[in-house]
Amino acid sequence: MKKILLVEDDPNLGLLLQDYLQLKGKFDVVLCKDGEEGLRAFTKQTYDLLILDVMMPKKDGFTLGKEIRKINPRVPIIFATAKAMIEDKTQAFNLGGDDYITKPFRM
Repeated sequence: MKKILLVEDDPNLGLLLQDYLQLKGKFDVVLCKDGEEGLRAFTKQTYDLLILDVMMPKKDGFTLGKEIRKINPRVPIIFATAKAMIEDKTQAFNLGGDDYITKPFRM
């Protein structure tokens, strides 16, 4: 079973995404509520995909993505955020992001 690390500070959206991916996609999803917790989880296990919220407390998703890229330059990263400006998208891809999804989005 493929393993996903989902880092999302909105508890409702985080649980909804986790449930959806586990039930519909049949993925094992680890949900973390902030960037610091996400980094700890990343260093303890191997993941097939990361979904990182950008605007989070303690450590934002861009910072988390940059730190993860130093550890593993190959793991796919999807940034999910309400930030829709081209500068934000450019920053995400320059940090090594593989995709950028703006909220709200359809499942």
